[in-house]
Amino acid sequence: MTPVLVALEAFHVLRPLWLGALVPIAALWWMVRARRAHRAAPRDGLAPHLRDALTVGSDGQRRVMPIDMVCVALALLAFGASGPTWSRQPDPFVAQSAPLVAALKVTPSMTADDIAPSRLERGKQKIRDLLELRAGARTALIAYAGTAHVAVPMTEDPGVMLPYLAGLDPAVMPEEGDRPGLALDSAQALLSRETGPGAVLFVTDGLDPDDVPALSAANVIILSLLPEGQGDRGLEAVSDVPVIAVTADGADVAQIDRLLDAAQARALLDDDRQPWLDRGPWLALPAALLMLLWFRRGWTMRWVLMVAAFLLTQPASQARADGIADWFFTPDQRGRLAFDRGDFRVASEAFSDPLWRGYALYRDGQYADAAEVLSRVETAQAAFIQGMAYLRSRSYRDGVRAFETALLRDPDYPNAAENLETARAIVAYVEEAQEQSDTGEDRGIGADDVVFDNESGKGEETVISVPEDGADALLSADQWMTTVDTRTGDFLKSRFALEQNRPAPSAEADAPDGDEPREDSSQSQAPELAE
Repeated sequence: MTPVLVALEAFHVLRPLWLGALVPIAALWWMVRARRAHRAAPRDGLAPHLRDALTVGSDGQRRVMPIDMVCVALALLAFGASGPTWSRQPDPFVAQSAPLVAALKVTPSMTADDIAPSRLERGKQKIRDLLELRAGARTALIAYAGTAHVAVPMTEDPGVMLPYLAGLDPAVMPEEGDRPGLALDSAQALLSRETGPGAVLFVTDGLDPDDVPALSAANVIILSLLPEGQGDRGLEAVSDVPVIAVTADGADVAQIDRLLDAAQARALLDDDRQPWLDRGPWLALPAALLMLLWFRRGWTMRWVLMVAAFLLTQPASQARADGIADWFFTPDQRGRLAFDRGDFRVASEAFSDPLWRGYALYRDGQYADAAEVLSRVETAQAAFIQGMAYLRSRSYRDGVRAFETALLRDPDYPNAAENLETARAIVAYVEEAQEQSDTGEDRGIGADDVVFDNESGKGEETVISVPEDGADALLSADQWMTTVDTRTGDFLKSRFALEQNRPAPSAEADAPDGDEPREDSSQSQAPELAE
């Protein structure tokens, strides 16, 4: 189902009593039209041919009259006052895009070049295009053949996924075969940890008919990488799942995005905690355009002039407009528009509300500025986001204080207690590492400074210098990572082989080890940003 059909299905009015105003509006139109129809030209004293020549507008019943435009404008205003709506009000602290798991088939059949440059490379290209189109949406990547592996867990940063996507090749898979059921199990395990319903996109050139029932029972979309005119028994057996044929342009990716948007819109409609979004103000614009016709000669009505005179005598409030956008939108509205399109930097500059501005700064990665702005808001929500900003900027002890403040303001605030425990564990780990590094040796100066959030002062600050004699030099972890010359495919091949040999492989094992601070997962607060 497309977003348009979802909107039509959910369409209703919030204040239906206002629709009763349409009755007197229709009565007014009928009375004025009927009076106009009974106004006949004089027949006495004029010859018929002269009367016809002097009569203007004899087809008045068919001619558009001022009352027509007036009643249409009034009808639009009455319908707008009734509150038409077809979607719920979006929560700025909840992701507006459905989470997606892209399952890419990585088998020798995908290396066929009947789709240039190959089926596998075209599938990678389509995934990259989808990531660009869904910028900021949570997405994961699974590679499958005879086994299935989570190449990249859920992330909002497409740059994290691109190198792993490029490294996927049949040579990195530990076992040949075609088992999409394993990929579906791993994808559902990833989606089960998300706050909202998600979908699984299979990028494949064929399916085993035995796997079709399992895929039909899940929220799955299939992108077929078969050339035009070539069929597959498994794909042809699919009935309840949309199968989209690959195209040379972006039409297939746009269709996938529309399906995901429709699924997300339907999920938001089922959330009773969010209010409906009143679309009535939109009808004020066409009504205002119709009012412009009243400036034409012969179209102005006397009662309209009285209303205009009344409005002009009212005291005008002070207004300020720095640009064309300011004529129609408030700063917070302009900030919201920029926020919705993912331009968080512009949104942070436009917002006047400190909570919105602080959250926009946080989403833009300006964590220090976000923490400073949010300190002016005395709510649990502001303290929670402030704590996340402190953790992102590695100010762990300040993060502990922020989460404690959030719980003090609202003891039941979602995920605040869990994140407080995690932040305290990070602080304890840093302090323990600092104590263990206290060797009592002063090895001189020459290394880069390593700064820990060690407010309690445990341990000694030890400076380690890196020798310059090459062979015996001990590299730090960061230096070692920058000097490693290993292809992503080699890394994935080793990791997939290790995962295959585990006693009980699962999607849980592919996620990063350890607890990570989680953002509020409730629909009314901030989304989970763990990557």
